[in-house]
Formats: sequence, structure tokens, C-alpha cells
Amino acid sequence: MVSNPVHGLPFLPGTSFKDSTKTAFHRSQTLGYRNGYAIVRRPTVGIGGDRLQFNQLSQAELDELASKAPVLTYGQPKQAPPADFIPAHVAFDKKVLKFDAYFQEDVPMSTEEQYRIRQVNIYYYLEDDSMSVIEPVVENSGIPQGKLIKRQRLAKNDRGDHYHWKDLNRGINITIYGKTFRVVDCDQFTQVFLESQGIELNPPEKMALDPYTELRKQPLRKYVTPSDFDQLKQFLTFDKQVLRFYAIWDDTDSMYGECRTYIIHYYLMDDTVEIREVHERNDGRDPFPLLMNRQRMPKVLVENAKNFPQCVLEISDQEVLEWYTAKDFIVGKSLTVLGRTFFIYDCDPFTRRYYKEKFGITDLPRIDVNKQEPPPVKQESPIPEDKDRRFVFSYFLATDMISIFEPPVRNSGIIGGKYLGRTKVVKPYSTVDNPIYYGPSDFFIGAVIEVFGHRFIILDTDEYVLKYMESNAAQYSPEALASVQKHVRKLEAPASESESKQTEKDPGVQELEALIDTIQKQLKDHSCKDNVREAFQIYDKEASGYVDRDMFFKICESLNVPVDDSLVKELIRMCSHGEGKINYYNFVRAFSN
Repeated sequence: MVSNPVHGLPFLPGTSFKDSTKTAFHRSQTLGYRNGYAIVRRPTVGIGGDRLQFNQLSQAELDELASKAPVLTYGQPKQAPPADFIPAHVAFDKKVLKFDAYFQEDVPMSTEEQYRIRQVNIYYYLEDDSMSVIEPVVENSGIPQGKLIKRQRLAKNDRGDHYHWKDLNRGINITIYGKTFRVVDCDQFTQVFLESQGIELNPPEKMALDPYTELRKQPLRKYVTPSDFDQLKQFLTFDKQVLRFYAIWDDTDSMYGECRTYIIHYYLMDDTVEIREVHERNDGRDPFPLLMNRQRMPKVLVENAKNFPQCVLEISDQEVLEWYTAKDFIVGKSLTVLGRTFFIYDCDPFTRRYYKEKFGITDLPRIDVNKQEPPPVKQESPIPEDKDRRFVFSYFLATDMISIFEPPVRNSGIIGGKYLGRTKVVKPYSTVDNPIYYGPSDFFIGAVIEVFGHRFIILDTDEYVLKYMESNAAQYSPEALASVQKHVRKLEAPASESESKQTEKDPGVQELEALIDTIQKQLKDHSCKDNVREAFQIYDKEASGYVDRDMFFKICESLNVPVDDSLVKELIRMCSHGEGKINYYNFVRAFSN
């Protein structure tokens, strides 16, 4: 008798009872999922939720566990992760199988050929199992070539099967859109790939040749020319071979002549010569490309041909004893063409190789034809008329600038006026990095002042210069100061004699001098007589001795000059000049002792 394990009663009808607290009597779930896969799960509890007391493993599983002690010790071994999935368009990207093939095309409308062999390349793209057929382009074939069949999956039969790389091999025929292609060979990559996939390749075959193409490669005719010189052979051998020479035509000895560059072409195919003119940008010449058209050039004419006018004569072999040939054109030598002497100074590399192979001339160096400009010649008063010209120099102490004025001289042919505006003048032989300008100490009687290539000699000066030099004697050398003082003394000595002579000759001058003396006596104690000349010189920037009429009255008003006085008005009238100018040199004499 089996006792009830829970209550200690026999497991017989009437001795057992139901547990009223149990409400679930379903079977335990035996289906489970792990990592997305369905697995069988052993139940651990029975119906009603009671825990099962017997072993959950089968006998086969127990026998397996008994024989695998390491598994019990170390657990189940970890399986290696599955290999990553690589799609075909990635694995076979840019991998193409290439086969050499040809097909035969019938030519029904030709008497020279019955069929034509056309060679093609068959490409198989592994990434999508597509194929294309391309025919290499042959120059001047007259046949539309290139891509015969664009890239696509090609049908193998009527059942809808497509060509696979397993169907391709050497020495087989494949039919594509009604055309039968004979595969003769493949490239190295295709051979290695197919052999790695276990495909046994057939031996390669020789590519078939087109009989008509091979016929055209043979010469059309074979003959022996009766003459010693074969012009056709020369034409075929030297076609498109031209010797190029660089030459100059130096015409500088003639009036308005110049040195011009040319390119001489010698055509080996027919011994003709062409001369091209080299133009430079903004050279002022019409862009004529050729000086001489391509033609044969006679070197020596017969006696009768020399007297006959060549403008009418059509030169032939009867009038020419010798023509120009390639050996007449040598670098470093001159030749005369059309009355011009050309000097060849260089040639191109092809011409050098030709002379080396044909004539054995290896030394053809380039000759430098650039002429060095002569040093500039210093001009020493090149124009005799400049010796009699007189100028007035003004040196501005505030800015160290110089202005030059040329008084107009009637019937001299030279327009007077401003010769040089205010500017600093650099001394000759001074460097650009460290320029040295003219200073006050450089101006004295007899000094030579060079202004932009023109030399001026100081001949005279005014009284203000002498006063400035005497008050700043430290800036000048004793010789410079002595030259100005000596010059002023020479002018003061005969001054009275010259004034009396000039007064006797010119009545207008006598009247002006008398008026100036009268004003000096009348305005002896007037306060405006100081610095009158200096005020006018400030506004006379060109040192011409004249100022504008409006500027003149403004200066007089600022200096308190009595312009309303009748004598002063008369002096202004006598000092007035045309075009609204007033000569202040004579005017200021009335206000100075």
C-alpha cells in the first residue's frame, strides 16, 4: 500500500481528498523560445501546481550526461558565431569576366568579300549576372561599332533561362539574339575565377581574322620605278615630317630697320620651304601669318633666267641649276631668300635628330642672338638753343621743394611759363634706397644744379638770398657766401650808371622811377613798408614776379598799403600787365629804402 505522501494516509479511494484551495488544474507549458528559436521545456510542476518529485530527464539524456564529465565541469561549449552575410553586389562588385569572341557576318552586296569576321569582347558581371557585348572600334572601318549589346541579363533558351557564368567556357558557341558567337579565349582573372569554382577550361583557340582586312593590308601594286629618284617613296616616307628652324632677319643697318624673328619650315616630303613671321603682342604690325608661301626655293639659276623678270617667269627645272635642300639649312649659318639674309640660330629636337641620323651632324647648339643694349650716353647740352634760355629758381625753405619758371621771350620759338612745379629734386648719383635732395647750401653763384637730366648754372640771385645766407652763414661754405657777396657788389657799383642810361633811353622808365621816388618820400613814415616783398613772394609760387589782380589787392589790404592814394593808383596802373596780372617787383620798390 502506498501512503499518501502529504497526509500520511493510504492512497486509496476514500482516504484522499481534494484541496479546496487549488483552483488551477492546467498542464504546465512545455514550449519556450530562446534567441528567437522554439525549444522544448521540461515541466517542473504538475496539474494543480504541485511540484513534480521524479527526475525530469530521459534515460538517453542521463546516459549522455554520464559520458560527458567535462561538460558537467565546464558547462556547454560556446558555438562559433555564424559568418556575416555578404550580398552578391558587395562580394562581386567590379568583378567582371572577359571573354574574347567573334562572329561571322554575311556580306551579300559585295564582289570583294562574301563574309566578314567581326571580333568582340563578351563581359559577364558577377554582381548581377548581366552581360554585354562590345566590339572594339577600328579606324576607317565604315561599320557602326562599339556597344553591340548593352548590359542586361541574356536569355539562354525559350524556357526563360538566363546565361550563367557556369555556361561560359573557351572553345564553345553561344547564341545571343540570333547571332552565334565563338568564344576563343579569356583573360587571366576569368581563368583563375572559373578554375577556383571547379570548372575545367577548354584550351584557348586562335582568333579568326577578317580576310578582307588582311587583303587591304597588302600593297595594292608592286612595281619598280624606272628613275633613280622615287618621288612617291619620298612622299610616303617623309609625309608629315617637317624640319623647323628659328631665324632672324637683322635690318638694323638701314633706316628704320629692326631685327625680326621668323620660323622656317622645310617639308621633307617634297623639299618645299615656308617662312612664317613671328608676331608678338602689341607689336604694331598686321597679323600676316606667312612671309613666303610653301614652295621650292631656287638656289642657283641659269644665265638666261637671271635676266628674265621673275615676276613673269614660272620657275621650273629648266631655269634652275640647283634647288635648296635640307643640307643648306644649318644652325649658325646664313642663307638668302627673296633678297633677305636670314640667320638660323636654333632648331627643334626632331630637326637635331634628323641631322644626326642623315648627315652625322651632332653639334647644333642654340646661338644667343639677343643684343645687349649699350649703356646710356650722358647728354652734354645737346641742343645749342638751350644755352641762351634763362630760368628763375625758387627754393621753398618750409618744404625743401624747388620750382622753375621760364620768363617768356618774344619770337624765341619757346613757350615760357612754368617749367617745373613744386617738387623735391634728387641729386645725381644718389641711390633710390637712400635719396639725397638738394638743400639751401647747394645754391650759390656758379653752382650747377642737375634737375632730371638737365643741368642749370646759377648766374644771379636777389637781395633776400644774400640776407638769408649772411644770417645763416653756418650752413654755407665761405666760398659760396663770398661768391654771392662779390656778385651783389658788382651789381651795386654800376647800378646808378645803368639806371641813368636806361632813364635817358626810355621815357616810360623815367616816369616810373620819378613816381617811385615821390611815393618813397611821401610814405616815408608809413608802417606798411616792412616785409612787402616777402608777402608777395609767398603767393608767387612760380617766382614769376607777377600775381593776380585780386590777390594783389588782398595782399595790399592785409599789409595796410594805401591803395586809395592817387600816386599809388598811378603806380598800380603802370605796373599792371595784360590778362589781369600785376608786376609787384617795381611796386614794392616804392615801399623799401
